[in-house]
Amino acid sequence: MNQPKKRSSCRCSNRRAFLADAGLGFTGLALGAMLARDGVLRSAAANEPSAWSPPDGRPHFAAKAKSVIWLFMNGGVSHMESFDPKPMLTKYAGKSIAETPFKDAQDPERLKLARVTVVNDANGQQRNKLYPLQVGFRKRGESGIEVSDWFPHVGALVDDLAVIRSMYTTDDNHGAQTQFHSGRHMLDGEYPTLGAWVHYGLGSVNDDLPQFISLGRREYWNAKDGHYLGPEHDAIPLRIDPANPLDFGKRELACTAEEQRVGFDLVGRLNRLRGVEYPDDPALAARIKAYELAFRMQTSVPEVLDFADETAEAQALYGLDRPETRDFGLQLLAARRLVERGVRFVQIQHGAGGAGVWDAHSKLKSNHEKNCLAVDRPIAGLLQDLKRRGLLDETIVLFATEFGRTPGTQGADGRDHHIYSFSVWLAGGGVRGGTVVGRTDEIGFHAVENRRYVTDVHATILKQLGLDPRRLEVPGRKRLEIDFGRPIAEIT
Repeated sequence: MNQPKKRSSCRCSNRRAFLADAGLGFTGLALGAMLARDGVLRSAAANEPSAWSPPDGRPHFAAKAKSVIWLFMNGGVSHMESFDPKPMLTKYAGKSIAETPFKDAQDPERLKLARVTVVNDANGQQRNKLYPLQVGFRKRGESGIEVSDWFPHVGALVDDLAVIRSMYTTDDNHGAQTQFHSGRHMLDGEYPTLGAWVHYGLGSVNDDLPQFISLGRREYWNAKDGHYLGPEHDAIPLRIDPANPLDFGKRELACTAEEQRVGFDLVGRLNRLRGVEYPDDPALAARIKAYELAFRMQTSVPEVLDFADETAEAQALYGLDRPETRDFGLQLLAARRLVERGVRFVQIQHGAGGAGVWDAHSKLKSNHEKNCLAVDRPIAGLLQDLKRRGLLDETIVLFATEFGRTPGTQGADGRDHHIYSFSVWLAGGGVRGGTVVGRTDEIGFHAVENRRYVTDVHATILKQLGLDPRRLEVPGRKRLEIDFGRPIAEIT
């Protein structure tokens, strides 16, 4: 006697059938992503307790922040002339380190703390003769945190900042840019940047805009943020130009919206046919999602980058009325408008190209005066604008650079790269303002208290977003203990 066939217990169609379904198209893919994000759909693997499943777009625990604005100063900002002033440099200026009470600063055993064994500073050279501070500094705000006179506007908001003075890294050249963004040396292989991890873990909030955006040129660290997470987690590069914000992102002049829709549907059919043949091709899946998003972005992105509805007061707050601050101010105003519309991660590069404009091997004073002037007012304007709009509570702002500069002089008036200590700061997103974490020695050579590697900053940001980096680990991609970082408890 024939027994009736048992119905499969699997409640979802297979991948091949899904991609072959012409009725779903691009809209179906976007809908699936939104449903998974909202907890309506789960993958087949998620129904099996022993199986690993990718993130579903929801935080692992209660989040204190929703978005990140990542400000990166390319080239290496001097920590002594910004957020960790050292008057002993001026007191002992012109003397070699061996002639000062701080002669043990270059002791090999202390240098090993930073996982290197050489006594030399960056580029294999010893910079022994102390170089005096090139700017004044003062205590600011109710917290009394010392900030240099090159950052008067940011300094006025120091009670909103958590300053980390004890950062260190291990790459003594500008590959350290890669290291700060990914936690790995640029020669270690391909590793995702923090923005890619956030995109991977949390997905979309606004389905008409990219969730990971890059403003400004990128140089030493390459443009593939997602790496093994997949190309769909790469940053989307935008220009501050409503008429042409994205390469190949606008409609051909002779093409009407209806004609474009016909072509768009045809490309969709072809991609779906290709998807049946190659159902597990991540590049194809990313391309399909990118086409769908690009179509929607033709309307959404120009609107975000059109500042006509911003008041003159708001534009002046970002320095758009001044030539020296206008370019960076435009990027930061765009960043506010993006996070306001639900973009999760906005990555802004200041002075990328070559080694980076902050790389002051000579003429440090004129270099940093110019660069601080370009960024100080716009950054303060961003913080003030976010705060008055109620967005700072849910937006983390990071000010970072790849390393510091040497206490000793290079040439007549410069400072070399310095990996043993440097400073960054965070604000907003539940971060405790008016705080200082860590301490360097009297000449700013070593981080001597509460030393922090770059992935500790990553872990802190992920924690505020409700993400556990260990739960984001991808099978087959074993990460080192240091890759996960340790959240900085003093500021969260």
